[in-house]
Parts: sequence; C-alpha cells; structure tokens
Amino acid sequence: MAGADREFHVRARDAGTHGGHRVVEAGFEAAAVAFVEVWAPEIADGGELAVVVRDIESGREHCFRIDLETGDTAPCG
Repeated sequence: MAGADREFHVRARDAGTHGGHRVVEAGFEAAAVAFVEVWAPEIADGGELAVVVRDIESGREHCFRIDLETGDTAPCG
C-alpha cells in the first residue's frame, strides 16, 4: 500500500548522528529491517546490530536490535 509508506532516516546506533540512509517503509520495524538488508556494516561475529529509526515527519525515534543471523528484531533495552 503506497499510501501507508512513510519516510524514515535509519542509521547504525554506534555510527553517531551522522550517516544513515533514507528508507521508505510502512513502519519503524520494517524500516530497520530494510536498512539492514541493504546497508548493514560488516560485523565480524555475525551477531547483532542496533539501529535507530527516526520518522522524518514527526521526529519520533525507535531503536531496534537485529540479529544478523536470523533477522529477528527486538527493541533496544
């Protein structure tokens, strides 16, 4: 549903406030996964990556931990 897509800015949490990419998806978690599928940095042990997803329109942010082996996501804690 194109009408439901929103614009997000997604970056690796450890990358600071610079960098990241614009991602168009239906929600925060989908944007996090899309970022990892295309732009995830190399992680030696294949472990987890924490990403910060910011809704460009509202400025709201959410952080997700993504298991790079399984693709499972969970909120940062």
